[in-house]
Amino acid sequence: MLRILATLFCLLLFFALAGAGGVLYVFYHYGQGLPEYGQLADYEPPTVTRVHAGDGRLLAEYATEKRVYVPISAIPRRVVNAFLSAEDKNFYSHPGVDFLSVVRAIVTNIANYGTSRRPVGASTITQQVAKNFLLTNEVSYERKIKEAILAFRIEQAYTKETILELYLNEIYLGLGSYGVAAASLNYFNKSLDELTIAEAAYLAALPKAPNNYHPVRKYDAAVARRNWVIGRMLEDERIDGAEAETARGEPLRVRKPDATQVVEAEYFAEETRRELARLYGDDSLYAGGLSVRTTLDPRLQAIAERALRGGLINYDRRHGWRGPLHQLALEEGADPQALLAEIEPPVGSDENWQLALVLATEGKYAEVALADGSSGRIPMAEMKWARPWLEEQRIGASPKKPSDVVEAGAVVLVEAVSEDAEGEAYEEGSYALRQIPDVNGAIVALDPHTGRVLAMVGGYSYARSEFNRVIQARRQPGSAFKPFVYLAGLDSGFTPATLILDAPFVLDQGAGLGKWKPANYTMKFYGPTPMRVGIEKSRNLMTVRLAQTVGMEKIVDYARRFGVMPDLEPVLSMSLGAGETTLMNMTTAYAMLVNGGRRISPTLIDRVQDRHGRTIYRHDLRACEGCLAETWSGQAPPQLPDEREQVADPASAYQVVGMLQGVVQRGTGRRIAELGLPLAGKTGTTNDNIDTWFIGFSADLAVGVFVGFDEPRTLGPKDTGSNVAAPVFKSFMAEALADQPAIPFRIPPGIRLVRMNAETGQLARPGDRRVFLEAFQPGTEPTGRQVVLDGGYNPNTGSTAASGTGGLY
Repeated sequence: MLRILATLFCLLLFFALAGAGGVLYVFYHYGQGLPEYGQLADYEPPTVTRVHAGDGRLLAEYATEKRVYVPISAIPRRVVNAFLSAEDKNFYSHPGVDFLSVVRAIVTNIANYGTSRRPVGASTITQQVAKNFLLTNEVSYERKIKEAILAFRIEQAYTKETILELYLNEIYLGLGSYGVAAASLNYFNKSLDELTIAEAAYLAALPKAPNNYHPVRKYDAAVARRNWVIGRMLEDERIDGAEAETARGEPLRVRKPDATQVVEAEYFAEETRRELARLYGDDSLYAGGLSVRTTLDPRLQAIAERALRGGLINYDRRHGWRGPLHQLALEEGADPQALLAEIEPPVGSDENWQLALVLATEGKYAEVALADGSSGRIPMAEMKWARPWLEEQRIGASPKKPSDVVEAGAVVLVEAVSEDAEGEAYEEGSYALRQIPDVNGAIVALDPHTGRVLAMVGGYSYARSEFNRVIQARRQPGSAFKPFVYLAGLDSGFTPATLILDAPFVLDQGAGLGKWKPANYTMKFYGPTPMRVGIEKSRNLMTVRLAQTVGMEKIVDYARRFGVMPDLEPVLSMSLGAGETTLMNMTTAYAMLVNGGRRISPTLIDRVQDRHGRTIYRHDLRACEGCLAETWSGQAPPQLPDEREQVADPASAYQVVGMLQGVVQRGTGRRIAELGLPLAGKTGTTNDNIDTWFIGFSADLAVGVFVGFDEPRTLGPKDTGSNVAAPVFKSFMAEALADQPAIPFRIPPGIRLVRMNAETGQLARPGDRRVFLEAFQPGTEPTGRQVVLDGGYNPNTGSTAASGTGGLY
């Protein structure tokens, strides 16, 4: 008997040692080459990058996984308890693997073998962390063994709280929710601390298979699974009986997240995305959890959107009707609503515009049916603009009756209207005929002192075209370039009162190239004329003579210094804006005129913070020790150093500002003077009226407008910067500066203001009516002696002898 017992003991010992050896071998074999679990200490899960407007409202979000990372200290205990009861009730007592649960799962799976029941798992939360972070989702015994080994190692290296934090922020819970915080918002529109026991239990029911417990499509299964979790919580004594009963009786109600206050600025947001990707790469952009504060001013952005769209629509209406979207054959008994349901609304149409089917054109109305089943009329007064479009942006005869514009079966865009242009009320169900412009344009507004871009609209519709005409379109600026020619002239010793000959100019361009004969827009010549008038009236011949005198090399240098055209050719025609640039470059250059000639760089981003709140980028890098004060007790605000580079003489820059103010008051931009505000700017129109510009500013706001076709062609025989682009600038400034104090342009030291006669360009005399104050630098005030600059005047010697090509190459 003793021998038998000894034999049994030896056998048991042998099998125990063999089993232990086998376990050690398995751990050794599968423990080789496992992922380094130490990386979990530095784990930073993919989180959302949020881009905010200047007032803090959300502008855009970029993410591969929409996750909100929450530290375990901020996760309510009821949420933690729900997940522990559902997933791992022995979490705080096991070493990474729950052996009792493993045995129970093995027995259950053997009992269920051959049935349709799915195998029961026994993974602990630590094992799930190992799988989710370090392994694949492969279903195999090998992966389970590796998972267990890593779980042991993780438990040795990290606290239970750290493991829980990793788990609760990593798990996918359906509805695009990564982590419990995102799930709480997406399912219940609540923060974690607002969740009820029932809601926390439902979230804890989801990790295994979120789609199987969808709260709407599979409501009964979702409630049953939630109640099972509540039962587990009661069994584990994490809630009491009353709480469990209340939780089970609570209906499962999903609430959509509140609509976030989002600023619509697609062109701005896309350019910001490009800049962030350039600075930090796509990985940081889409997974780095950056917090970005941009320069966007939502109020100015909305004004810019309205001003540009309104200007493009007004231009388009002046150039006629291009016809209906579709022309259908109307059969008797046809269902208009069914016909319209088959037609997609055109991309980029205004949100207030609707598709309409013309049913008849009788008398003074066009009868229409709308997609929603209603009907209405388009009065003839709302179709008078629809003259036939002709080639070269010309228009045909005015329509006399509705049938001159549309026929039965035409599918058009309409907008509900309540009164006509005179304010007379229409009958209910009246609509106006609408048309999406085929012309395009852009507008940008920035702070001239810092370069912060406050508003940017790169086209009529981002949905229609993502091409950003503020930054990506390179076009000829035409006369909008002239201020930099005149600035070069001022720095060469001339004054706004210098007389320049306005007369025919002919230049032999060389063998076989013919003669270059620039002309004024009016095709007239005005003789000796003050420099100021040359820019106010945009006189080409005066500009060419000034450029020839100061030399194109100097003008090329000014174009480079102001960032207008860094590679401008030193050819005389370039003085008239024949080079190519962008609206952003031009507006920034004008901003440097009004800020006193100091260099600025346009920026869309004020600050970037990483996921931990550390500032990793600031546009303004100036040191400010006084800004570190913990409290404000009435002390004066700190004075920051002005580190901007001086790219032009402040006095000369102010003189150009004064002349550009004359453009608004008396010149090609005089329609803007109706606003009664201190504004300045310059129109620009290229050959054949292909590109039109207006770049201008107040003392603290620089704005640029461009209008033209994407595939360059004429805007029309009489369409220039003054009647196409300037109205957009005017509309923007009227609303942007409403209720703002009228701030005059700041005068730098060393400027003398002299009373001048606006008609003669001479010193004002008593009794003169059109008098204004002209800015002169010390020693350059008019003395009575005047020299007419004819293209050869040398300001250093006073000689009027021709000085060769003056820099023309």
